[in-house]
Amino acid sequence: MTHMVYPGAVHSRFEHSLGVYWLAGESVEKLKSYQGMELGIDKFDIQTVKLAGLLHDVGHGPFSHLFERNFLPRVISGSHWSHERMSVNMVDYIVDQHHIDVDSEMIKRVKEMILASSEFAPPKSSSEKSFLYDIVANGRNGIDVDKFDYIVRDCRACGLGCSFEFQRLLETMRVLDDEICYRAKDYLTIHKLFSTRADLYRTVYTHPKVQAIELMVVDALVEANNYLEISSHISNPSEYWKLDDTIIKTIETAPSKELKEARELILRIRRRNLYQFCNEYAVPKDKLENFKKVTAQDIVCSQKNGGVTIKEEDVAVCNVKIDLTRGKHNPLESINFFKDYESEEKFMIPDDRISHLLPTYYQDMIVRVYSKKPELVEAISEAFENFQLKTYGIKAQVHSTPEKKKRRYN
Repeated sequence: MTHMVYPGAVHSRFEHSLGVYWLAGESVEKLKSYQGMELGIDKFDIQTVKLAGLLHDVGHGPFSHLFERNFLPRVISGSHWSHERMSVNMVDYIVDQHHIDVDSEMIKRVKEMILASSEFAPPKSSSEKSFLYDIVANGRNGIDVDKFDYIVRDCRACGLGCSFEFQRLLETMRVLDDEICYRAKDYLTIHKLFSTRADLYRTVYTHPKVQAIELMVVDALVEANNYLEISSHISNPSEYWKLDDTIIKTIETAPSKELKEARELILRIRRRNLYQFCNEYAVPKDKLENFKKVTAQDIVCSQKNGGVTIKEEDVAVCNVKIDLTRGKHNPLESINFFKDYESEEKFMIPDDRISHLLPTYYQDMIVRVYSKKPELVEAISEAFENFQLKTYGIKAQVHSTPEKKKRRYN
């Protein structure tokens, strides 16, 4: 739903998948040109990596991560469904359904490459050429062509500057001990990869209005689920492929009375009558270790007696984690470097050897609260402040909710 705040962001996962396909091919071709004889890269390897790039996201549902992380846990208790595993299922379905004549070993490796950065990553088919599994979805250190594509593409589409240059990494990377390594002098370029990604999360993907719209879409999907049986298709590729973003138009135009509440939410989005952002705060550093997600119940239980009564269904809470892909750890700690092209030794760069201008803390947790009813902004904002005082002894938010916003709908 980013395009409703950044109108230029109308590209889809189709364009992204084509970009990853091309970059995956470029990466393996570069390695072949540098170390082809040594690494034994052949046409089979190149085709396999490119196919993995093309198909790595084919298992995403409507509205991508929103479907997986926000909708499904609301309608399926304890859901462990993942788009990576669904991508693997969809690959099998596509090959079988369309009788595609493709090498079975190639498809096996494609599926392993798709799962490589997920918690479901299987053991590699072969101990040889394991570096190929780090190109599309890198579970080893997070540097992959998936990020190369969406970071540059999204920055351009949203009008943001992007100082990260993936071309430099493609030109200088080398394989040592079956692992893709980078020149030590390029560690700042790698850091820009992770910091630019974090900037996109902060300013685009988790923009307060983007999240307000996403909260409303999730509520609409949940309301519509019993009637449309949306979640029933997630294990059946022959039905699942029919699910896409047009589910919103289906809800919006269906006359069924069972979809009345969902339709009203979509209409509110169209009219820009969104859930109202009340306020947010960054969890203090010393509280991050034992942080527990804040819930609507926490806010409701913090309201004072005697005022307007707020209920859990009136409040929406987002717990927004933004990091450099490795949680509280420095992402450079998991990357191997080399000194120069004559060197055969790989090494990691310790914290005390990097620029002192780089951050020493690597993650944020932001708690953000919304009012589903405009007239409750003031009451929910006050309850949110009370929660902060009760939890931390201070108001952790940068400033109070503007009075103009509190009074606007009263």
